[in-house]
Amino acid sequence: MSPNPACFYLFLWLLSLALAIPTSIVKPNCKSKCGNLTVPYPFGIGTDCSIDPWFDINCNTSFNPPKSFISEINFEIFDILDYTLRVKNNVSAACYNQTGDLKSSEDVGIDLTTSPFTISDTNKFTVVGCDDFGTIFEDADPGFNNGCYALCSSIEEVTEGECSDTGCCQNDIPKGLQSFSESVSSGYRDMNVTSFNPCAYAFLGDPNSFRFSVSDLSDPTFQERTAQNVPLVLEWAIGTLNCSEATKSHDFACFENSVCVDSETGLGGYRCTCLKGYEGNPYLSPGCTDINECESNPCDEHGICTNTHGSFNCSCKTGYRGDGRGCAENSQFPVIKFSLAISSGILVMIIAAMVLYFSIKKHTLKKLREKFFQLNGGLLLKQRLSSKESNMNSTKIFSAEELVKATNKYSDDRILGRGGYGIVYKGILHDHQVVAIKKSRIMDHSQIEQFINEVIILTQVNHRNVVKLLGCCLETEVPMLVYEYVSNDTLFYHIHNKGGVPLFSWDNRLRIATEAAGALSYLHSAAGMTIIHRDVKSPNILLDEYYTAKISDFGASRLVPIDQTQISTLVQGTLGYLDPEYFQTSQLTEKSDVYSFGVVLAELMTGRKPLSNTEIEEEKILATYFVMSLKENRLFKILDPRVLREGSLEQISCIAELVKRCLRLHGEERPTMKEVTIELERLRKWSKYPWTEQEVQEDVSGLMSEQPSDLYSVTINPDLSTEE
Repeated sequence: MSPNPACFYLFLWLLSLALAIPTSIVKPNCKSKCGNLTVPYPFGIGTDCSIDPWFDINCNTSFNPPKSFISEINFEIFDILDYTLRVKNNVSAACYNQTGDLKSSEDVGIDLTTSPFTISDTNKFTVVGCDDFGTIFEDADPGFNNGCYALCSSIEEVTEGECSDTGCCQNDIPKGLQSFSESVSSGYRDMNVTSFNPCAYAFLGDPNSFRFSVSDLSDPTFQERTAQNVPLVLEWAIGTLNCSEATKSHDFACFENSVCVDSETGLGGYRCTCLKGYEGNPYLSPGCTDINECESNPCDEHGICTNTHGSFNCSCKTGYRGDGRGCAENSQFPVIKFSLAISSGILVMIIAAMVLYFSIKKHTLKKLREKFFQLNGGLLLKQRLSSKESNMNSTKIFSAEELVKATNKYSDDRILGRGGYGIVYKGILHDHQVVAIKKSRIMDHSQIEQFINEVIILTQVNHRNVVKLLGCCLETEVPMLVYEYVSNDTLFYHIHNKGGVPLFSWDNRLRIATEAAGALSYLHSAAGMTIIHRDVKSPNILLDEYYTAKISDFGASRLVPIDQTQISTLVQGTLGYLDPEYFQTSQLTEKSDVYSFGVVLAELMTGRKPLSNTEIEEEKILATYFVMSLKENRLFKILDPRVLREGSLEQISCIAELVKRCLRLHGEERPTMKEVTIELERLRKWSKYPWTEQEVQEDVSGLMSEQPSDLYSVTINPDLSTEE
């Protein structure tokens, strides 16, 4: 029996309708839109419409048009993309009146640690103001912390559209951040700029949505406008398993014709995406569907397109030849033989060109390394080394190839740390010696002779508490320095590691402080030419396996000629440790290192960070808080419990007075590092008696009853300047 033609055509019509139905982006019986926002699965509006309660969307119809919120955390959503959300922002603000009084202050914090969301590293931390300092902290341990300073003294200094530290500054954030707290405050309480900048602002958000304007400094609607127009970008992922683990689980979320992609945040989780040539929602059954590329006719006008799963094929019509994308009429010309001959000739030419290319590249690389060696003062260094005594023979000039092998091509897993002046890698030389290799960021070729002098002098520095400089490499664009490797992390880590370590006792703290002070004293007065470190801080004091202190990171250091006591430099250092007098005058002296070391001593005694994320203004800067606590007879309340338990009253009170002297605002009134070292060595010899908290309160109250010097009737503001 022959088929009925009418039924056959009806079947084809129904099939074409079925193929024309667009793939759904939501689960059955679930809404796909809330106002202007499209909500695709795994997100969902309503009961049982999402993959997980964290992906539930609350569509609030009390607004016109309706607004969407993440149900669990009540964040307003502006847009949902493949693996990111753009949500409404929050802006920190601090406003002052013309007399410098704080009118209003609002700090911002977000905690997503139990959610599948992370804060994208495409966001930037931005501070807007003319006398304003913003900080951003992660409460996790070890936590991320950063900040920047926006400065200007008049509206004329500010450039429209530029966020480059004048009126506006920005900082990057790391991957995988799930929680942060931010705050903003003013150095001089905006008293000098109130007429055009009464408020300080800070926020974390998408930099592509923010363009700084001079009018932002005086716009009273800036906080609300920025929160609405500069979204915070969040990344999302499914679960906490990676793809290799998730594919074995019973609730794997990726359906047919899709591929699993691991989250790049480092916190686990995955996403699904359609294979090339397919489209649809990979999280919904039956998965992604084939794209019919032939509908757009990708073949030649004389070609025939045939759709395949995930792709298509092109062939030429009868009477034409070619691959279907370029068809030509048939002829008697021996196309195949001619094509083979041409292909063989081209192949020979390609091989010859590759051999020539790699030979030229090798020769060019050799010449380039020779050029860098000369530009970086290699010939001068060789000349200076050959003129020195035999004790300089240990100084080595490393080749670029040698350091590439030592660091496994500067692999990320060899990074020991990052700083303002470069990246430090762990290297293993051919003789199995472990070293630390510092790769600097920039090099001023006008200062080559000074750089070579510093290398020679630092290689002569021979002190058990200073990290030894072994040599350098000058064959790269920016010279690299090779130091001895110190294995037991930094003093900063051991002070602020909440888990604590049994060996980090009061005696060890006092010994470490004495060793670090002795090393700085040596650099200041016993190393031939005075070396000012300029970035003394607990992260730059390394500890070896025996908890012996080693001063490191001379990237900001400066040599002072014998006939000078101070030099003028661009201000460099780390906020919280930076000498306020140096910050104001740009005059660098040995006493700048003394101030920074005083902050390190305060860290050792209190266990507090130099800059703290707290709403209490006086506790934000450790140097100010320590001096004020000593002045108001309540120092014992801020000391580390282990210091109170193990240190003697005499030691603690004397070191507290020593810290106060180091933190004096005028450098000439501070002790020298030699005097600091002598005092610490003397205190180490004192007997130590355990004393209870009750005894502390009674004895410290009597001991600290005398009034401090009038020098401390001032407070150190966040910009490290002084105010009556």
